[in-house]
Amino acid sequence: MSLPSDPTLSDSLKSKHRQAFYEGHKNIALLMILVMFLFPLFGVYISGLLGAALGMCLSIGAYFLTPYIKSTFGTRE
Repeated sequence: MSLPSDPTLSDSLKSKHRQAFYEGHKNIALLMILVMFLFPLFGVYISGLLGAALGMCLSIGAYFLTPYIKSTFGTRE
């Protein structure tokens, strides 16, 4: 599946668009795997259970918003 040249925020939140984005950008996908695991751990280390919840929310937000941010602010290919 090819990515639209200028997706909207609602397009980038769809599962097929995210899957196509992460399949096309393997390095970013590996970074997101690290972020998904490390943000909650850093949150626990810094401020306990509340930090873990905040870290989890940030990592999920990053996972969903990275395709949109990359297409909006990133370099055009």
